Amino acid sequence: MGAGWLGDAAAMDDLLADEVMIEVPFAPGGPRKWVGRDEWLAFAVPARAGFPVRFDRFTKLAVHETVDPEVAVVEYELGGELAGERASARFIGVLRVRAGLIVEWREYQDTSAIQQALG
Repeated sequence: MGAGWLGDAAAMDDLLADEVMIEVPFAPGGPRKWVGRDEWLAFAVPARAGFPVRFDRFTKLAVHETVDPEVAVVEYELGGELAGERASARFIGVLRVRAGLIVEWREYQDTSAIQQALG
């Protein structure tokens, strides 16, 4: 996962398997789980269009291998601009990758930093 997808979310979407399961267990409000690439895209495309933050910085903090060769834990920080102000938040993603595609993605967000940035 690198910074290239920040400007082109479709590049990240291309890494999702058709049967992907995406969860954001601690996200405030809204749905927290999507099953299938189509279900995810039906939510994500309009949500991205209306999201007030434009991400322009990705910082990989750590990648942790696990005993399961399909699973990695990734710590990262996203930064961007909202109404002329800089903000950032940290995330942890637990990803299961099979045949080069993401089949499971659980993302744990710094919800207080996100809420503070959004006001």
